[in-house]
Amino acid sequence: MQPLHILLLIAGYFGVLMLISYLTSKGDSNTDFFKAGKQSPWYLVAFGMIGASLSGVTFISVPGWIEASSFSYFQVVLGYTVGYAVIGLVLLPLYYKLNLTSIYTYLEGRFGTYSYKTGASFFLLSRIIGASFRLYLVANVLQLLVFDEMGVPFFVTVTLTIILIWLYTFKAGIKTIVWTDTLQTLFMLIAVGVAIYFVSDEMGLNAGAALDLISNSDMSQIFYFDDWKSGDFFVKQFLSGAFISIVMTGLDQDMMQKNLTCRNLGDAQKNMFWFTIVLTIVNLVFLALGLLLTVYASQNGIDAHKDQLFPTIAVNSGLGIGLAIVFLLGLIAAAYSSADSALTSLTTSFSIDILDIEKKYDAVKQVAVRKRIHIVMSLVLIAVIIIFKYVIADATVIAKLFTFAGYTYGPLLGLYAYGLFTKWNVKDKFVPVVAIASPILAYIISTLSAGVGFEFGFFILILNGALTFLGLLLIRK
Repeated sequence: MQPLHILLLIAGYFGVLMLISYLTSKGDSNTDFFKAGKQSPWYLVAFGMIGASLSGVTFISVPGWIEASSFSYFQVVLGYTVGYAVIGLVLLPLYYKLNLTSIYTYLEGRFGTYSYKTGASFFLLSRIIGASFRLYLVANVLQLLVFDEMGVPFFVTVTLTIILIWLYTFKAGIKTIVWTDTLQTLFMLIAVGVAIYFVSDEMGLNAGAALDLISNSDMSQIFYFDDWKSGDFFVKQFLSGAFISIVMTGLDQDMMQKNLTCRNLGDAQKNMFWFTIVLTIVNLVFLALGLLLTVYASQNGIDAHKDQLFPTIAVNSGLGIGLAIVFLLGLIAAAYSSADSALTSLTTSFSIDILDIEKKYDAVKQVAVRKRIHIVMSLVLIAVIIIFKYVIADATVIAKLFTFAGYTYGPLLGLYAYGLFTKWNVKDKFVPVVAIASPILAYIISTLSAGVGFEFGFFILILNGALTFLGLLLIRK
C-alpha cells in the first residue's frame, strides 16, 4: 500500500468515529462525560472493553512474543479469570453501593484525604505511562509504514493522533467511547481473524491442518512447572495474572468508568462475566496467530521479530492488499481504543480526585474546568509518548508495560486490600510515604533476587502490594 492510501484509510476511519461522536454527544454535561448518564447497555460495554483491554499492545506484542516465550502468556490470561471474578463479586458491588464517579473516592471515606489523593495520583501516573506505552507502539508502526516516507516527524504523527482523539471525545467523553470502543473491538477481531486465514492459506493449511500445526509445535507450550526461579513459572504467572487484572481493571478508573456506565449492578456483573469468557478466547487466538506468523517468517526467510513481526508480514510480505487493509484498520482501532478511554479517565480522575470540581464549582463551571483539563491531559500524553521515542529499548512492549504496572499499581493493590479485608484505620498523613517507599523497596528486592537467579517477573506486583499492606499495618491506628 502507498502512504496516500493509508492516509485515506485513516481519514475514513476517523470520519466514522466523528459521526458516532456527533450522534452520541447531544448533551454536554459532566454526567454524560463521566458516566454516560448510567444508561449504557451492558453488552456494548462488555464488547468494547475487549478492545480497550487488548489495545495495540496485545495486537502487536503478543504475536511477536511467541518466538521467545511460546504460549506462556496464557498462564497470565488464565489468572485474569480469577481477578475478574473478584472484580465482579467484590469491587463492583462496592462501587455501585457508594454510587461512585471516581473509584478512588472510596479511599477518602475509608482512610482520609491523603490516602485518597495518593491512590488517585498513582492511578494518574500508571495510566499516563500505560496509555503512552500503548499509543507509542502503534504510532511507531504507523510512522515506519507511512510517515517516514512522507518526511513527517514522529512528534507530528503523535500530535495529530491525539488531536483526532480529543476531537471526538471532548464533548461526551465516556458516552461516546462506549460506542466507539465497540466499533474498534470489531475491527481488531476482524483483523486477527483475516490474518490467520491469509497466513494459513499461504502456507497451504486448512483449518484442521493449522490447528494440528499449532498444537504439535514446541512453541504452543502453555504451562511451565520446572523452574520455580524462572519468570515463566506457572504459579508466578497465574497469580500475577489474577492481581494484574484486579489492579489494571478493577482498581483502574479507565476500565471501571465503563462498568459504572451500566444501568445497575446486575448489568455490570453480566458485563464482567461475558467479558471474561470472550477475552480469554481472544487472547488464545492472538497467541495462535503469533505462532503461525513465527513459522511463516521462518519458512520464508523473513527477518522480523518481536513487535515488528506482525506489521512486517501483514504489510510487506506480499500476502495481498486485503491483509494489509484489515491489519491497518485493526492497528488504527487499537490506537484509538486504548488512547480515547485513557484520555477520558485521566480527565475524570484529575477533575474529581485532584481538583475536587464537584465540591468547589457549580455545574456550569465544572464543565468549563473539565474541558480545560481534557486539553491539558492531551498535551501530557503527547509529551510522554515523544519521550518514550528516545528512551525506550527494543524489548517487547507488553513485558515492559506489565513490569512497570507492577510498580505503579502495587500501592493501589495494597491500599484496597487493607481497606477491604481489615477493619483497622491508618495514620492518613503517612500513607504517601508508604506508597512511595513500597515500589522502591520492591525494586531493590527484585534487583538483589535477580543476582542470585530468582526472577520476579510480573510477580513484582504482588510483592509491591504486600509491602504496601505491611507498611499500612505499621502506621495503623
